[in-house]
Amino acid sequence: MNLVLAKNETGRALSDLLAVAGDRLPGAGAIADARRQAFDAYQRAGLPNRRVEDWKYTDLRVLMRDVLPLAATPDAAALTRAGRALKPHAIEGVRRLVLVDGAFAPDLSDVAGLEKGLGIRTLRKTMEAGDAPQAQLFAPDTSDAMVALNSAMMTDGLVIEVADGTVLSQPIHIVHIASGAVPAAMFTRSLLRLGKSAGATLVESYIAAEGAKTYQVHDSLVVSIGDNARLDHVRLVEDSREAFNISSAVVSLGAHAHFNTFGMTSGASVSRYQAVIAFAGEGSQVETNGVNLLNGRQHADTTLFLDHAVPNCASREIFRAVIDDRGHSVFQGRIIVRPKAQKTDAKMMTRALLLSDEAEADNKPELEIFADDVTCGHGATTGALDEGLLFYLRARGLSEKEAQALLIQAFVGEAIEQIASDSLRELAISAAERWLAARS
Repeated sequence: MNLVLAKNETGRALSDLLAVAGDRLPGAGAIADARRQAFDAYQRAGLPNRRVEDWKYTDLRVLMRDVLPLAATPDAAALTRAGRALKPHAIEGVRRLVLVDGAFAPDLSDVAGLEKGLGIRTLRKTMEAGDAPQAQLFAPDTSDAMVALNSAMMTDGLVIEVADGTVLSQPIHIVHIASGAVPAAMFTRSLLRLGKSAGATLVESYIAAEGAKTYQVHDSLVVSIGDNARLDHVRLVEDSREAFNISSAVVSLGAHAHFNTFGMTSGASVSRYQAVIAFAGEGSQVETNGVNLLNGRQHADTTLFLDHAVPNCASREIFRAVIDDRGHSVFQGRIIVRPKAQKTDAKMMTRALLLSDEAEADNKPELEIFADDVTCGHGATTGALDEGLLFYLRARGLSEKEAQALLIQAFVGEAIEQIASDSLRELAISAAERWLAARS
């Protein structure tokens, strides 16, 4: 019997995309080989669908009906539109690094006067220089189809290195801007290495310029946190309401390291953020928190895998979702405690707030424990706004929307309060307030 792998239209379009974009993809030698291997891995798996357990609730064969061509290199007009879009999202006191349509934009970025111990390069220049020792970092784990596709198609990004003992005084802000009115796809990847006893704050924002509506973001982040180092990470997705955003993160912690991360999704028609966080050294700590704010027909998926492979580590997950209209929120959290990971302390809690009868929330917390001396727990709840509290607030002169906004702010506050930086906490609160104001 002869077996033939059948491809749908989307699968064929992606194959054509690689062939057409081949001469625009930087890197040769080991990097080019890694690209081909990654694309072969993608072709074997195909687009994720509901038969793949980790993608059960986000079937890209249904949701991503077509594949957009690779975005053109931004011209002067695109950079002007991006600059206008950047102003409302500018943060004081940060080092801004801007990617426009998947390409680094130096004129919109702050790359002068780097602090001692901080190195910043573009991924494109690094690959064109043939930095073979880093080839494996450019293609981490290709077992996931979308990570493999990103490895095959990535065009640019940032390579950020923080030397041993360096604690950055300025947060680093990576801004992804879609500027074109023509539908296009962007494939980016950024690398961040924190040396031993180093410290840094990383902010990621996804926004759209005026006129940019239908586009696709395929992004990934590879992070290595050294022994006794700390990274604070804030991620805000405010893409166009017709956009797709598929993002992945691979994080590795050394001994006695600390990783605090927060993500908020209020934009994009379909989004998925998946992160694999691996404990490679003893005594490390992770706090991962997130919020989905959805309405209309938005679909947002947050999938987190925490891999406790060594003893004496702790992790906390707090996730909140607020869903209105016919929105659909997905949270999948898996904590794996391997046989050698004794004295693990891991807890996870997800709560969803449904504001309409047609809203949907799928929460799937999981524990896989192969050690016997651990403290682990998880929980999930779904419900509506408390009618008694709404009546109390309305009896004191608030409108229904104002009363709902106060309760929603309190509901998501537990996750937002975990952000260590006061200024970044205010940034997340402002993003939530924009969503509430638009809802009103």
